[in-house]
Amino acid sequence: MDFLFNTNVQFYIAAYLIGGIPFGLLLAKQFAGVNIKESGSKSIGATNVLRVVKENDPKLAKKLGAATLALDALKGLFVLVVAYFAGMSEATLWGIAVLAVIGHCFSPYLGFEGGKGVATGMGVMIFMLPLETLIALGVWALAAKTIRISSLSSLTALAALMVASFIIHPQMAHAPVLLIGFILFYKHIPNIIRLLKGEEKRVV
Repeated sequence: MDFLFNTNVQFYIAAYLIGGIPFGLLLAKQFAGVNIKESGSKSIGATNVLRVVKENDPKLAKKLGAATLALDALKGLFVLVVAYFAGMSEATLWGIAVLAVIGHCFSPYLGFEGGKGVATGMGVMIFMLPLETLIALGVWALAAKTIRISSLSSLTALAALMVASFIIHPQMAHAPVLLIGFILFYKHIPNIIRLLKGEEKRVV
């Protein structure tokens, strides 16, 4: 068990456990009295919080959706900032970023189920690849306004970030970026199937 005293390992564990906190589920239960794991898309992310809570309280839905988005983004970012000021290497920071996303998508508190990872991915990427993330956020905003399909907007932004990372940082080791991208893509497979069938719901 000596490895648990290794600082890198401690940060990896913290990233996974903090990343796994299902803020959307907790906020919706506490303030709206609903279990979003049993309603809507059954995801724990901001979109499902907004969709489910909106049925009874549109104003509260916007607040809880925004809070979920912010907290899901900050939980990965928080561990990265602490690790950065603790002097961790870039390789360790990337490991933290990946594990925070894995924690959200495969939460240890929900039987290794979880959300789509978009907000948490955005949170870690704004720290690791700020310019690429800003480009992705611009693409997401444009897609969200025109397409109005959350999953498609997110996937479009993800593609933009990955392409931008290869253009802006061609010499960088892209394995962590590709791994995060793969996780987010994997979690969106049900959405992709619904998109192909024309059954994916628009955000209204």
